[in-house]
Amino acid sequence: MSLENKRVVLAASRKTEEMSLLIEKQKGTPLVRSLQGTVFLNDEQVREDLKQMVQQKFDWMIFTTGIGTNKLLELAEEMNVKGQLLDVIRQSKVGARGYKTFAALKQIDVKPAAKDEDGTIRGLIESLQSVDFKGKKVLVQLHGENAPTLIDFLEEAGAEVMQVLPYKHVDPDPQTVELFCQELINNEIDAVCFTAAIQVRSFFKYVREKEYLPKVIEALNKDVMAVAVGKVTAEALSDEGVERIVSPELERMGAMIIELSKYYEEHK
Repeated sequence: MSLENKRVVLAASRKTEEMSLLIEKQKGTPLVRSLQGTVFLNDEQVREDLKQMVQQKFDWMIFTTGIGTNKLLELAEEMNVKGQLLDVIRQSKVGARGYKTFAALKQIDVKPAAKDEDGTIRGLIESLQSVDFKGKKVLVQLHGENAPTLIDFLEEAGAEVMQVLPYKHVDPDPQTVELFCQELINNEIDAVCFTAAIQVRSFFKYVREKEYLPKVIEALNKDVMAVAVGKVTAEALSDEGVERIVSPELERMGAMIIELSKYYEEHK
């Protein structure tokens, strides 16, 4: 296995030193281009949302992350409305994405009526296909970014959707993103490793604003290999139109670098 003569971009904002070292051990050249801004608690807005939530009835409540589910419960407790929130959840049908979300719901004795089989939003949508959402009131807990495919699916099915976003992301440094765009478009790199779906979303948001999309998609589908740490990140790339994606079975950063090495060994 080798990354000899390969220039590999790391889109992450953490563990970049460890990943850089792994790439160097494989004789590659790491380039850190963080495509992930800071995350902050969307506290004030969520408190307002919680006030609304506990006064309403929902046909469905859909939770997409464990951390977001727990944060809603923590804030509800601070506001002395946790009991009311639990009543609202238990009186609704519940959908869940990911094992951490499932675990968070289990802590409050809630068993989802629908859940994904593979940790992806697409898998969650598949489990909801047979549900009649026409005229139904649905709450969706998001995390850090929106989930356009899920929201689109629900609204197209006739649901009235309320979105709650416990955490928000600040966009990454535009100079860093611009530098990466030029390296990508000018074929100055060989691969880019994405370690979270938010990196993909933030990057493509910038790309669309700058009208680089056709060139970026052409580069990723022809010359530059997109690498995803796991299924959720791979799903985000696929949603954006990226067709060539390397992703490890074991969803770990180290495994991602090894998988990229294997890919180049097999495609010499």
